[in-house]
Amino acid sequence: MSYGTVNEPGGSVKKADASIRSSPAGDENIETGSVTPPDGEHEDGHVGTKDEPNRTAWQMLRGFYERNIGLFFVFLAQVFASLMTMTTRLLETGFEKKFHALQIIFVRMLATAILGSLYMWYKKVPDFLLGRRDIRGLLVLRGLAGFTGLFCSYYSLSYLNIADATVISFLVPTMTAFICFVALREPFTVREAIAGLIAFAGVLFIARPTFLFPRHEEEQPENDGMRLFMADRPKGIVPSVPATPAQRSLAVLLAVIGTFGAAAAYSTIRVIGKRAHSLVSVNYFAIIATVGSFIIIIVMPELHFEIPENAVQWSLLVAIGVAGFLLQFLLTEGLQREKAGRATNLIYTQMVFALILERVVWGTTPPVESLFGSALIIGSAIWVSLQKNKPPTPPPAVAVDEEQSLLGAGTPPEGRDD
Repeated sequence: MSYGTVNEPGGSVKKADASIRSSPAGDENIETGSVTPPDGEHEDGHVGTKDEPNRTAWQMLRGFYERNIGLFFVFLAQVFASLMTMTTRLLETGFEKKFHALQIIFVRMLATAILGSLYMWYKKVPDFLLGRRDIRGLLVLRGLAGFTGLFCSYYSLSYLNIADATVISFLVPTMTAFICFVALREPFTVREAIAGLIAFAGVLFIARPTFLFPRHEEEQPENDGMRLFMADRPKGIVPSVPATPAQRSLAVLLAVIGTFGAAAAYSTIRVIGKRAHSLVSVNYFAIIATVGSFIIIIVMPELHFEIPENAVQWSLLVAIGVAGFLLQFLLTEGLQREKAGRATNLIYTQMVFALILERVVWGTTPPVESLFGSALIIGSAIWVSLQKNKPPTPPPAVAVDEEQSLLGAGTPPEGRDD
């Protein structure tokens, strides 16, 4: 499977049809094994009626596969993204021994850096490992912005449920458009500005600060939300983690800062453009996050690496590393094969997975305010995406990590010359 290969949907079907029409040997060879006359027809003009439906069904199945395999890869990427978020929150809150967000980042990005480097070495990616000399500063900036965004997002999971944390990440398209408007003088329409205001109103409903929502006090547990799925609230696999209004507001603020870091990283990628292979950019992100998290843990006296105490904790740490790399890989492969608009809209299914996992693992459902805020954020993001899809469709864009995966059809293609 080679990066830079974009399959045209249905292309194989067309070639197959063409070869069938141009074949001088007719269809009856398939069933009888006999050699047909040069003209390719029986005297009665009847041609292979028995096998024709089977061949047509196979062609339809293959065409469906080639048209939708990119969507399937994106779908799988969202499954791994949700599982990774769930695993992060479990390690931060689900055991007596708490794992710091920096240690989780270290494990995940170390696996991504190793596997990504091996893949690029095997594929002989141009300018491996450091990229072109003239853009290394931009690549470092991309890595630092991505690391900052990832840390804030992971740390917010200590006090924020995964459904709310997931939907806040959908602010990335609007924030990216605003950063590109300020720093790169790219157009920022009135509709994008309105969508941004609507999205941030949704964030307020998720944060529920006490000066706007006085009834949400500390003594009222968070899992007293709407009972959407069951009449009686079930117990989850692990107990839910209560958070005070102050802790929740801090977590939402960090999550928003995390989306700003992701948007800054993406804006830097826009400047880099095709001058660096996308995996080189991801590798800078992974290496800087690995080294940065390691140094901070070593330097800060109150932080230290926790050793897993049982097989469950070891499994969760390994799962984070594997899921992180598969998320990067599947998004790259999926959006490489699929139109950006159709594929990136599928990314919002991550919210559905988050709600299911929240219910199954912690036995909680977000309250009505969070669900309303989520609807505002997702609706505004889809609206912006639809506005971007109105001009003529550009070449398929490639998103290589969860930061870029939310950016819709506006994502520029990156260099894939290998």
